[in-house]
Amino acid sequence: MVEDCIFCRIAKGEIPCDKIWEDENFFAILDINPYVRGHVIVVPRLHARWVWDSDDDEYVRYMLAVKKVVGFLRRALNTECVQEFIVGAEVAHAHVHLLPRIEGDGLPEVLHEPMRVKPSEKEMKEIFEKIKLVVD
Repeated sequence: MVEDCIFCRIAKGEIPCDKIWEDENFFAILDINPYVRGHVIVVPRLHARWVWDSDDDEYVRYMLAVKKVVGFLRRALNTECVQEFIVGAEVAHAHVHLLPRIEGDGLPEVLHEPMRVKPSEKEMKEIFEKIKLVVD
């Protein structure tokens, strides 16, 4: 754990979040600045700067966790397409972004310049509840 890392602080329960899933190694939360409705971030509890800093076994476990969360999103939001991307420049803790894509969501097929949507608190709660229903 790194004291000033936001994801380490979330992992320790110091910062509230909309956590849709977790196990002993990873957790998935709704992004607070989503590109699309249902934008989720999958984060390892163990601090690493980049996803690929993990050893091979941990990386495989990470990608299996990501795949599990994609399944939740596909079922909860009734979409086949969930885009995955890893950027990591904005937070120095490994994480994978998952964007459930729905026709007319306002994003181009390939993300060049982000066009962010800001759901209302009510929409965020509805999205959270939809996903939690599938997870639980």
